[in-house]
Amino acid sequence: MLTVVDPDQKARAFQVPQPHAVVIGAGLGGLASAMRLGAKGYRVTVLDRLDGPGGRGSAIRQGGHRFDLGPTIVTVPQVFQDLWAACGLRFEDDVDLRPLDPYYEIRWPDGSHFTVRQDHEAMRAEVMRLAPNDIKGYEKFLKDSETRYRVGFEDLGRRPMHRLADLIKVLPTFARLRADRSIHDHAAGCVKDERLRMALSFHPLFIGGDPFHVTSIYALVSHLEKAFGVHYAMGGVEAIAKAMAGVIAAQGGLIRQKAQVDEIRIQNGRARGVTLTSGEMIEADVTVSNADAGHTYDHLLRKHKRRRWTAPRLKRTRWSMGLFVWYFGTKGTRGMWPDVGHHTILNGPRYKGLLEDIFLNGKLSDDMSLYIHRPTVTDPSAAPDGDDTFYALSPVPHLGHDAPVDWNAMAETYRQKVQDVLERDVLPGLGKTLTEQLVFTPETFRDRYLSPHGAGFSIEPRILQSAFFRPHNVSEEAKGLYLVGAGTHPGAGLPGVIGSAEVLDQLIPDAETVGQA
Repeated sequence: MLTVVDPDQKARAFQVPQPHAVVIGAGLGGLASAMRLGAKGYRVTVLDRLDGPGGRGSAIRQGGHRFDLGPTIVTVPQVFQDLWAACGLRFEDDVDLRPLDPYYEIRWPDGSHFTVRQDHEAMRAEVMRLAPNDIKGYEKFLKDSETRYRVGFEDLGRRPMHRLADLIKVLPTFARLRADRSIHDHAAGCVKDERLRMALSFHPLFIGGDPFHVTSIYALVSHLEKAFGVHYAMGGVEAIAKAMAGVIAAQGGLIRQKAQVDEIRIQNGRARGVTLTSGEMIEADVTVSNADAGHTYDHLLRKHKRRRWTAPRLKRTRWSMGLFVWYFGTKGTRGMWPDVGHHTILNGPRYKGLLEDIFLNGKLSDDMSLYIHRPTVTDPSAAPDGDDTFYALSPVPHLGHDAPVDWNAMAETYRQKVQDVLERDVLPGLGKTLTEQLVFTPETFRDRYLSPHGAGFSIEPRILQSAFFRPHNVSEEAKGLYLVGAGTHPGAGLPGVIGSAEVLDQLIPDAETVGQA
């Protein structure tokens, strides 16, 4: 009897097994990396110690309230659209993104306020109302912001920066743009009103940087807001994380929750996979760490002799501030506090002095500034009908200072101070409406996210800790090891961590070439 052999079946029998990529951490940078690896043809396994995807972008549900734990806004939807497109999909089909208008309101103790929105004429009117003599300086700042956006985001932020030659090429541009100046000094050179200086310079706090020491390149954020708008994902950033997890699953990838990596295994100078805290060993052709860069080098590679990010080097590193976040629900308040929108920034009596206490002195001050998130203004599903969900975030020192705050002893005292400020200045009668509550301190960030010193945004983005000077996306310690996330290039914030996966995509070989590498 004649047997006919299917040539395609014969070819499949001799195919090289699909290369395996392991991603450590299901934060947004890890999920974005897994999506791009899947699109490149890898068999992908994502390992995460939490019980759901998203990392800092996840949520906790309590008594009918959804507490968005971390980032609350999307400033550059294009990075998500590009990510989905790389997988042959449309972001808009999976995530409902709503533009915010206004973006946020900034308030000061003297009763003055500044409402930020996308419309240019509306912004000019706000500047004329707050500081009419600064309108020309404001226009100059916006022009400078666009220039820095072209350099800092579209150029440096979307390509690898791990070679010294990459740094040398941009030094003349850095000099021309006075990247050595702080963002606050740059704002002060454009406008005279102290309130407007704050409004134009505070944005680095969103990624863990001190505006008085972070490079003026970060003026680019003002252009990001103007050009792309500020958006909220219905269902919170967690909805984006779940959509990303869905893409990974559709690609054939696997996300394992409650699976904590204890070590990256190095053999003959190459990363060969990981060992879990359970003792399980997982082999990999490519290993990507979305764990904090400090944790990756100090713990996951503790058995490997390091050349660049050694323990002394990490000890000298300046870390972003810590965060105290009070999540709370309120009963029957949907119609109350009509002047409190989706985002409010409440300034305390000091700007520079408070930041010095937080970043330099490591001191928990009596005064505070707060970032207030009220998602139910846009997304009623965040709370039961008629109720509200909030969080109030206060920047505080990280745990690496000489006399760190004992948050076990101070958490409730500080929470009450936050409540007192809110009741006095923003939400009168708050105490009578409180229902569900949850508090995160820097100790929570240390223990939940394995963040060194409980820092909220990993390594502070000072100029000598950015681009080439930041942990590289391709590790010098072992072949086949890559890093993504807030502690790597290009940095923290949603555009930064999603961008780190875009950089990874340029560095990592296609699956079909791995066996030849």
